[in-house]
Amino acid sequence: MSSQRVLMVVHSSLVPPESLEGYTERQIDEWRTEYDVVSTLRQAGHRIQVLGVLDSLTELRAALMDSPPDIVFNLLEEFNGIVTYDQHVVAFLELMRQPYTGCNPRGLLLARDKVLCKQLLAFHRIPTPQFAVFRRGERFHVPRRLRFPLFVKSATEDASLGIAQASVVDDASKLRERVQFMHEQIRCDALVEEYIEGRELYVSVLGNQRLTSLPVWEMHFGSLPDSLPAIATRKVKWDRSYQQKYGISTGGAQHVEAALLERIDRMARRIYRALHLSGYARIDFRLRGDGALYVLEANPNPNVARAEDFSAAAAAAGVDYPQLLERIMRLGRSYRAEWRN
Repeated sequence: MSSQRVLMVVHSSLVPPESLEGYTERQIDEWRTEYDVVSTLRQAGHRIQVLGVLDSLTELRAALMDSPPDIVFNLLEEFNGIVTYDQHVVAFLELMRQPYTGCNPRGLLLARDKVLCKQLLAFHRIPTPQFAVFRRGERFHVPRRLRFPLFVKSATEDASLGIAQASVVDDASKLRERVQFMHEQIRCDALVEEYIEGRELYVSVLGNQRLTSLPVWEMHFGSLPDSLPAIATRKVKWDRSYQQKYGISTGGAQHVEAALLERIDRMARRIYRALHLSGYARIDFRLRGDGALYVLEANPNPNVARAEDFSAAAAAAGVDYPQLLERIMRLGRSYRAEWRN
């Protein structure tokens, strides 16, 4: 690909340095994705401008007006601390008739609102765990249709924020306690769903109209004690020492029959289209021991650091990291936004 003018939009606290020298591993982990993307694209010959965004679009508008880029590489996951507001930044890019990477505003809206997402999946008869929403300020009541054990998580936050071993509860008293924790500590509505015991599988998808799914990936919980539920807590996902202690890792799913792989692939594509996703996304599943498959959630614009699952799955499909980023940019430039019509 010829050299492109790329405006990389990131959170204001995650603007990466020019070099990793002098930084601790913990510091690097904070902006690892941003560093990997900008350093790889620069090495490929692209002209990169990095713009940090917090709570104003003034600087973004000026950057687009002063020297319009060929593509905006969007790495924002929130706006002014609110996860569901990232869709508005993307909508602004469309109003400015600016090509960008990743998901469109409608897809972000539908997928980020986990309650609405699950309602849409149910409408399309896509299996998802039975659920209920416990909203802040409303009376605590356990619907009869829910069966313990239950899994309590945020209705809007991502990156496993608020998820711990205590998130799986087996009675009404523990449920009340965990819902209260979500309301008071995470400051969000609680999404409560039936806990599905089984294998945790991830399917990464690339595309707009034509979709490509990458090899099925799996979370391996290692030697995590049987007394603890096998769930992707914040520690499981991000705590290196915790991962090493229990041998927790991710990798290509093994011992999955071809017919099941085909079923997972079809379901991932159905979900991608039902939620109007574009660019790239990761779909999270639970595979029960009896072969029943449930979708947990859809994640547009997942982490694309070089060592993360999305990039690793692409590498397993023969797409190396520089090629993956180029492909993401091509999808951004070819997305048929309304202004193109």
